[in-house]
Amino acid sequence: MAGSYPKILDDKVIGTQARELFEDAQLMLKKIISEEWLCARAVVGFFPANSDGDDVVVYTDETRAHKKETLHHLRQQNVKAPGRPNYCLSDFIAPVDSGIADYIGAFAVTTGIGIEQKLHEFEQDNDDYSSIMLKALADRLAEAFAEYMHQVVRKEYWGYAKDETHEAKQLINEAYQGIRPAPGYPACPDHTEKGKLFELLNVTEHTTIELTESYAMYPASAVSGWYFSHPESQYFNVGKIDKDQLQDYARRKGIAEEVAERWLAAHLHH
Repeated sequence: MAGSYPKILDDKVIGTQARELFEDAQLMLKKIISEEWLCARAVVGFFPANSDGDDVVVYTDETRAHKKETLHHLRQQNVKAPGRPNYCLSDFIAPVDSGIADYIGAFAVTTGIGIEQKLHEFEQDNDDYSSIMLKALADRLAEAFAEYMHQVVRKEYWGYAKDETHEAKQLINEAYQGIRPAPGYPACPDHTEKGKLFELLNVTEHTTIELTESYAMYPASAVSGWYFSHPESQYFNVGKIDKDQLQDYARRKGIAEEVAERWLAAHLHH
């Protein structure tokens, strides 16, 4: 159903159905909690890091003498108005030669542990409606868990915004400092970078979330991404890239150009 909550509940055309759906969802949510249908797990980590061009170098420790991992990012190539930058996520991490000891965070959360058993029960009962509803609720809970963890990170674990006091509406509108872009989404469209995130955090060991061959997460009700704390960090869409950036990206990443092309197919100018 297309529409925004809570307005949709009073919609002239679909308001009645929207209210019924909302009530059904509330009832199932109560059962999820009272009968413990689902289990949630999260892992977060923070790493010494500096940017090197469009890359982010992650170090093994505070001495910053050895590289643990290099995260590769893409820069916007669309033509913008004078004075407006073409963003790359590495812009929000202090450069190697700045002398600033910067950091990057990473996270993975799931609320889908235990979901298979319930889905199987619904399947046995030919109850497609409940099956779809449970998947949708588990996905929403995963997003809510990611939001909650980000708040705890800002105020406690990383603590760069200890005094933050935002209400729910401000949180929804992302009024807080910092971003949590996920590999595969507009600001960092390459799904394969998720592999590095999983390795840095030992995600599977800590949460049971696994990566499939196509870099999808299992259980599906899961969210993972990077934490950036820079006050000016913002979400953006890399958009379309040209052949020269594709070649540069493949070179930096140490992969064949055709492999990079396959993973970034939707983002190439043809």
